[in-house]
Amino acid sequence: MFPYEHIILIEKESKIPVYRQIAVSIIHAVRNGTLKAGTHLPGSRELAKTLGVHRKTVIAAYEELDAQDWIRIVPRKYVAVSERIPMLNPQKWNAPGILTSYKNDLNVPFRIIEENATEDSGIAIPDIVIDDGHPDIRLSPIDNLLKTYRSLTSRKYAIKSANTGTAQGALRLRQELVNYLSETRGLNFSAHNLLITHGAQMSIYLSAQLLLDHSSNIIVGKPNYPVANKAFEETGAKIIEVNVDNEGIDTDAIEMICKKKKINAIYVIPHHHYPTTATLSAERRMKLLDLSKRFSFAIIEDDYDYDYHYTSSPHLPLASANHNGNVIYIGSFSKMLDPSLRIGFMVAPKNFIMQCTAFRKIIDVSVDGYMQNALAALIKDGELKRHLKKAKKIYHQRRNFLDKLLEEKLSEYISYILPTGGMAIWIKLKPDLPVTRLASNTKLQIIRIDVEQNAFRFGFASKDEKELEQIVDFLKEQLR
Repeated sequence: MFPYEHIILIEKESKIPVYRQIAVSIIHAVRNGTLKAGTHLPGSRELAKTLGVHRKTVIAAYEELDAQDWIRIVPRKYVAVSERIPMLNPQKWNAPGILTSYKNDLNVPFRIIEENATEDSGIAIPDIVIDDGHPDIRLSPIDNLLKTYRSLTSRKYAIKSANTGTAQGALRLRQELVNYLSETRGLNFSAHNLLITHGAQMSIYLSAQLLLDHSSNIIVGKPNYPVANKAFEETGAKIIEVNVDNEGIDTDAIEMICKKKKINAIYVIPHHHYPTTATLSAERRMKLLDLSKRFSFAIIEDDYDYDYHYTSSPHLPLASANHNGNVIYIGSFSKMLDPSLRIGFMVAPKNFIMQCTAFRKIIDVSVDGYMQNALAALIKDGELKRHLKKAKKIYHQRRNFLDKLLEEKLSEYISYILPTGGMAIWIKLKPDLPVTRLASNTKLQIIRIDVEQNAFRFGFASKDEKELEQIVDFLKEQLR
């Protein structure tokens, strides 16, 4: 008799039902040619006895195989491997791995993006989490957004048009954004110049892929948004770091570099630079635009939290000036509403937007038309402006409250410059207090630290006053 007990492996501790394990084992044997087309299988009683399982388990396995056309069941006569299975050459049976294949590594060459990547599963959630500047979703009009979303999914015309012609983003949202960005940021453009993306990071990635290659040079701030740096590195381009001080990225240093080598692009965060929170001064903005014209490089302007200014009006974006089409303007609703709401936007010349749209289709052929149209309704109804006005007032109060706490409880350990806006404070520790010591505390998670500057980013917007006080007290205890 054929040794079925050696090809049908049952793992008692597996989460996969036993009947499925039997079925998978038989499929595997057929695929590798061990069981050929037309081969008669033992009856359910006989196989159940061989495997030491209940007969009903074998019957369930056979029914599963029959439903998938792997076997043919002739009632009260026999069970056989389907004749329609192609003949395959027998292969060496490799018992381990039939049901645990994905416990093994992929044994063919593939590209490594980040060698030190680790899994988050199983890691305990720390008592204290200091984010790098997230909005407070408890204030966000997400309920209204989802209400509109559900309403759209119940309308026939909305269902038909939800994903029609949305490669560049839902037309309704693009039209509303043209008006919104014109009113709030002084941008002069049309819906043809706008691409809706899954967050600002997609916009950065698309821009990098089309602007840069192995022969390119791109200037970024030091320190900088690390995920943006990663997107630039993936193109093979050389990244040139320029220091960021209290007035933003050093444009004099940029000019010196441009005189020595060809620069293809500059990535700049003009408002509340990440991570230092510095705002690019008006003088440096003008100089950067002038350099772009003189040396013909693109400016990737990441204006991720333009809407949050507390002590003065914001500078208008570089994209609102006369830049001869050299500025690619990037923004996101994640900082306005909810980090999990992955809707961002890119404003650029039409020819560049068309190519970004074509490139995006390679990995992202469709968008959530319902959500984009729901967001358009939120903007049109004025709900977004009302939310931002309310949130800005609350975040301003939280910034001032945190400033007071830091001054009262941590001034002997830290130094910082209070930002004029944004959702975080860049805090530097005294030299004898390494930030790595804080980061190694299992009860504490700090999203963004910088070992070189011995600093970390303290996001305050997502925490109320009680939560902020608890965090500062915890930090004081640790630093003491």
